[in-house]
Amino acid sequence: EKHEQRINVKFLVKLKKTPTECYKLLKEAYGENSLSRARVFEWSKRFSEGRESTEDDQRPGRPVSVSTPLTVTKINEIVRGDRSMSIRMIAETVNADKETVRTILNDELNMKKVCAKFVPKNLTPDQKLARQQICSDFLERLDEEPELMENIITCDETWLFQYDVETKRQSMHWKTPASPIMKKARMSKLKLKAMLIVFFDINGIVMTEWVPEGQTVNQTYYLKVLATLQEQVCEKRPQLWKKKSWILHQDNTPSHNALSVKRYLAARGTPVLEQAPYSPDLAPCDFFLFPKIKSALKGTRYESMEEMKRKSAELLNALKKEDFHRCFDQWKN
Repeated sequence: EKHEQRINVKFLVKLKKTPTECYKLLKEAYGENSLSRARVFEWSKRFSEGRESTEDDQRPGRPVSVSTPLTVTKINEIVRGDRSMSIRMIAETVNADKETVRTILNDELNMKKVCAKFVPKNLTPDQKLARQQICSDFLERLDEEPELMENIITCDETWLFQYDVETKRQSMHWKTPASPIMKKARMSKLKLKAMLIVFFDINGIVMTEWVPEGQTVNQTYYLKVLATLQEQVCEKRPQLWKKKSWILHQDNTPSHNALSVKRYLAARGTPVLEQAPYSPDLAPCDFFLFPKIKSALKGTRYESMEEMKRKSAELLNALKKEDFHRCFDQWKN
């Protein structure tokens, strides 16, 4: 009977009847068994747009609940085409239930969904090539000069805060089912901060410098720091100083790459070890020293900046020679 009514609706549409008129005529002819107003309007629109068939659209069958080679292949192609698709979207595309899709992804394709890894910067092709070349040159030089690591003095700057919020992992604690959950208020870093410059080698700290408040680390100030470093190397690393064998490793900040700085180092016969761009994993200060200091300072509110500086000095002095050896081994490998 419904199919018969659709044929009548198609006939009425060809007679230029409006959907309202079609509904009234069907209601008069079929009474309570007539199509609903919504269905009449829907079919009127379809026929007015040129549809000829009065049959129902073909509906998809029940979702596949069994893994088949064809389903696995389809899901593999879909995921590799768009790795951000959700399980629900994949299930709708292949007409399979979500649990089947999840099982195929996890067990048969050995896939799991993870967040993108945070990196300081996405390197351009040229920067990647430069990084590869710098690392290759460094390794070749290590083969030719096994004592190279003992001659390097590396440096960098970082901000340290009078109060820095502890990380979520640091706030974790053991509890029994009966013990209450620890609570902590939402906190933010204090604006009071100081910049620390550190120079160290495979044997330990060579020099530290706290940048005066309001001072920018520009080429003029950095030249003064390098002059002090020369004195510290002469005093603390006399063998390196006598042989003039020490090498400075620094990052690519403007103050380090300034022409005046390059001339100063060249005039004193101090070679500079090149650092790959945007590569903190290749900078000992970034992957070893600063994380150790900052993690120990987090969560403690110091009464003054001087107290925070004293604590930082204690942490630096507490590092052992073996710690620096492990750092340089990690850097080399």
